[in-house]
Amino acid sequence: MNILITGGCGFIGTSLVRSLINDYGVSDICVLDNLSEGSFDDLLEVGEFVRCDVGLDIPKAGLRFVEGDIRDQRLVEKCCRVVDSIVHLAANTGVAPSVDNPRMDMESNVIGVLNLLEGARANAIKKFVFSSSGAPAGAVEPPIHEEIAPHPVSPYGASKLAGEGYCSAYYHSFGINTIALRFGNVYGPRSKNKSSVIAKFIRQALNGQACEVYGDGAQTRDFIYIDDLVRAIVMAINSPFGGEVFQIASGGELSVSEAVDELSAVLDKFGFTMEVVNSAPRVGDVKRNYSDTSKAARMLGWQPEVPFALGVEKTVKYFIDRL
Repeated sequence: MNILITGGCGFIGTSLVRSLINDYGVSDICVLDNLSEGSFDDLLEVGEFVRCDVGLDIPKAGLRFVEGDIRDQRLVEKCCRVVDSIVHLAANTGVAPSVDNPRMDMESNVIGVLNLLEGARANAIKKFVFSSSGAPAGAVEPPIHEEIAPHPVSPYGASKLAGEGYCSAYYHSFGINTIALRFGNVYGPRSKNKSSVIAKFIRQALNGQACEVYGDGAQTRDFIYIDDLVRAIVMAINSPFGGEVFQIASGGELSVSEAVDELSAVLDKFGFTMEVVNSAPRVGDVKRNYSDTSKAARMLGWQPEVPFALGVEKTVKYFIDRL
């Protein structure tokens, strides 16, 4: 197995790299990242990577890092020459940045995935795993499942839906075994740079800052622990399927207020107090969001294993250990 991982210096990327090396014995990994979120030092925490000069040929084996952007078509194609499968994690993530700058969101999430798929086509790469989201489904009645008609409410949801569409098209037109995984709200250790709700609230609480909840906190989300998500990615890499979409989440509905209460209780165990303030609802947010993961259980053999309370405790401990 020789894998290209885009966005490999980020939270999910470094967690995946660490698991591939330590749990699955994978020694040939090429990471492409523009370092907008994570850093090369973050990557070095999970493996001894060699930093490659983009002006030279990229080695075909070992742990390799290439600094660059997925919007750079030539660099993407060059990275694709030295691997046999792709996990595409790099993206503009989140609703708020997409509302602030829809064009940037489109260029990263649509042109980026097209460049990777073209690189796969040019180099006869047959396995392509795409990180999607529940956002393409948008304003629909949950639980979200793979056959539900999408109604995205944010540019982010629209761009991820376009990525899913291109994955389907490249499977049917060119025979690339694409799999789109719709991630739930991912949390866990190594999320120190994440702006998502659990990581943000932990950082704010540990720094003595108030934690801002948008709206009344009744909005629901489907939180999934990082180890469960990484297992799903590895199962997707090894699966024989193509042209499929899978919901990868806990399958449970939890309100933001309930998540805050659980997080507050865990922080209290470690001697930290969590102050909460409410602000106006955020544009582009959906009111309810949770997933039906039965298709992933049936076809991939995957199910979530880490309960929210345990996952939150592990995550809080990670942040406290870094203080």
